[in-house]
This record gives sequence, structure tokens and C-alpha cells, in this order.
Amino acid sequence: MSEVDRVPSPAAPPAVAATAPEEKKGKEPEREKLPPIVSAGAGATAGLDRGSKGQISTFSSFISTVNQKKEAAENRSSPTHLVFPNIKNVRDLPPICLDVRQKQRISIDALSSEMKTPVLPEPILPVQPKTMKDFLEDVEKAKSSGDWKTVHDFYLTMFDSFPELNAAFKKDASASFNTIEDSGINAKFVNAVYDALLNTPQDIQKTVLKGIINSLLREWKGPRTKDDLRAYFILLQNPQFNNTSTYVIYAHLLRQIATLVEADHHFLVHWFKKLSQKRFKQLVERLLQFISLRLFPAKPEEFPPISKCSWWIPSASKVLALLNTANNLVHPPLIPYTDFYNSTLDHIDLMEEYHTWQSFGNSHRFSFCQYPFVISIAAKKIIIQRDSEQQMISIARQSLVDKVSRRQRPDMNMLFLNMKVRRTHLVSDSLDELTRKRADLKKKLKVTFVGEAGLDMGGLTKEWFLLLIRQIFHPDYDTSEQ
Repeated sequence: MSEVDRVPSPAAPPAVAATAPEEKKGKEPEREKLPPIVSAGAGATAGLDRGSKGQISTFSSFISTVNQKKEAAENRSSPTHLVFPNIKNVRDLPPICLDVRQKQRISIDALSSEMKTPVLPEPILPVQPKTMKDFLEDVEKAKSSGDWKTVHDFYLTMFDSFPELNAAFKKDASASFNTIEDSGINAKFVNAVYDALLNTPQDIQKTVLKGIINSLLREWKGPRTKDDLRAYFILLQNPQFNNTSTYVIYAHLLRQIATLVEADHHFLVHWFKKLSQKRFKQLVERLLQFISLRLFPAKPEEFPPISKCSWWIPSASKVLALLNTANNLVHPPLIPYTDFYNSTLDHIDLMEEYHTWQSFGNSHRFSFCQYPFVISIAAKKIIIQRDSEQQMISIARQSLVDKVSRRQRPDMNMLFLNMKVRRTHLVSDSLDELTRKRADLKKKLKVTFVGEAGLDMGGLTKEWFLLLIRQIFHPDYDTSEQ
């Protein structure tokens, strides 16, 4: 064998393979975690195929080098390296956030500590543009000079976003006011700005509406903060929403308020009860008008088709329920409970609303029966009366079916609640009959006086009621002194 045959193949030296990544450490730090690239030359392949001892030691050095690099990379802190919490159980994982398009929105208070960590801090509110005194002076100057540019700029800035609204109307922009008792809003300033708005030129009023649209679109994403709730509270008082041309914007505002979580509604309810009686009544009347005109529009072409805006009335009813709750928390109430009645509902199919409510309850499908405070006494009377009649017919029909199924001869008397009483023992006999015939209490009443011939066509029943009431309220039946 020649000298040439005994010379080992020119495999890559181990030192070169181990130190190659070290030379590139300064240039490519992000690749330190990757294993070093082994030369794929013909000599290296030949050495591995032969199984030479020198090549085995080279491969072991390569493995040890990789492990050292890996440990060094793990111990080295990097600004882009994410540190995960020590999660040992699935229950330790943060909850999955609900999508913002679902029925309920997420409150910042409802999030876990893990979810609150990545949330950006509260934005610094802009500097308050004007005081109430400055604003009123600008309005007076504009009326006298006819130059509304200063007032226009004020409205343009103020309604541009939720932070601008808080900066303009918040008593102290640096305070959080996270309390149900004080909204932190300068109510007098809000009233002054809205009262002046209706007397400004049309371009200013259009600017305000455009700003509200942009604010609602911008603030749709993410959880709600207390500043967001204050913005909703302010926008809801805008008198421009009395006009049907603004109902599309108004509906979206109501929808965002209605889909807030219960904790946020709790704040709004307590803020509503702090409003003056005049402003509170205006909110209620505006919502009732919105519902009425959506049900029976004077100009149907003004609104989108009912199939595309079926959420309008449910959203308005939900916000109206918040106002009703606030009114009940005040003693005496801000307005009478009758002011919540919507007389327009007397002209809809109330029984359909009632059956929908009975079938689906307070979920799945909307029904005005879910909000009984908006239904007048007259409408409630109609619902109860018709429901009673339907129950009478249903019970009588069921009795007839049971009789026929047992192959018994049907009797017309089985369709009624038959009362046989003696005039001399009217009260005791009536109580005995009602006790014995509890299964027939929902049937139509039919009275017969013992020993007297006659058919009850309604007259005997009226007489029985009259005599029974007289005897019940007779002083001889007074048991208060016993």
C-alpha cells in the first residue's frame, strides 16, 4: 500500500467546525440559536462512511458545541424574548375574550390580571379647550357678528372623539371619578352646549353629527373604560336626536349602550338618577318617540327596511329600561311611572307580543312584554282579558276531549264552572263550591240559585257577584277585632 493510501481524507477540522459560528456572532446574533452548519464536502462524507475514529470525535464535539450554544442562548436575556407565566394547569390560562361583535361587550373591570397586563394605559386627555364662561361669550360674539368660526372649531374639536368629550366636560381631567355617585361631568356646561347647538348654523350641526359618527366607529373596539361611559352619557343627551334624520346615528349609539355589560349599566343607572327632572324626561320622551316612529313611520322611506334594523327597538327598549330603573331608585321618582307608557303599543298585536314572550321568555326573541313598564294599563287589561278567555276555551276543550276519549257522553255543563248556591248561605256555599271545583276555576262561570228556575245568561252571575260583595263587606264579617 502506498503512502498516499494511508493519508486520511481531508475532512473539515473540528476546530474549524466549532469556531465557524463564533466568527459570525457579532454579525448575526439572531442565528446563535441555530446549530452550526457542517461542511458537506466529499472528504467529510467519505470519512463518515468509513467510520473513522477521528470523524466520530468530530461529531461528538459538534453535539457538545450545539448544547453549549443552546444553554448560552437560554441564559442570555434578549429584549424580544417573551417571558410566559408558570402555567401548570389549563385553568391558569387567561380567559378567551369575547368578540366585540357579540351581544355583550367586555368591561375593563371584568378582565383578569393576565388580560389587563397588555392593555395600554389610559390615554392622557387633551387640555380642556374652553370654560363654560368662554364658550357662552364666544356664542354671543358669533350671534352679534355673524362669524361662527370660533364656535365651529369648538364643536369640531369637542365631538371629534371620546377623549375630547371628556376633556371638555369633565370637572377634572386628571381625576378618574370611578364612582357611581358622581359621574365627574359638568352638567351645567353640557346643558349650555346642547342648548346653544340648536341655534347654530346647519354646518355646525352637521359637523357635530359627523364627529359623533367617527367617535362611535372609533370607539367600537376594545373594552369600555369609565371615560367611555361618560362619553355615552353625554352623547345620549344630544337634542339633535329628536329629528328623524338623525335616527340612524341615534340607533347605533343606543346599540352600543345596550350591549354594555351589567357592571357598566350599573354606573349609567346611578348617573341617570342625578339628572334634572327636565333632562331626564327629555331622554324618556325621545326614546318613546323613537320607538313609536320606528313602528309607525310617517315617511317609511326615511328609515332602512325593518328587516335590516330589527335591533333598533330592542336597543331603545333596553336603554329605556335603564332609565326606568334609575327613576325607581329615586324617592320620590323623577317622573311618574305613567310617563313611561307608550300609547302607540295599544295599536299593535298585543296578543302576538304576549305569546312570543310566553314561548321564548326574556331571551332569543324580543317582545314588549319583556318591558311591561312601557305597556299602558289599558293594553295590559286587554292582554289579561284575552288570555283569560283563551284559557277558558282551552280548558273546556280539554275536558271535552277527555270525556270523548273515555267513551262517555259529553255534557254541555262540563264546559262551565257551575256554581249552585243558596241565597241564605251565599258566602259559605260559594266557598264550598270553589273548593270542590278547583280543576274548573279557569272555565266560564255559570251560577244557579237553589230552588229558583232560570238560565244564567249573565244576569245571575252579576247578581251573585253583587250579593257576595255586599255580604263579604258587611260589618258582621269583620274579623279585625278577633
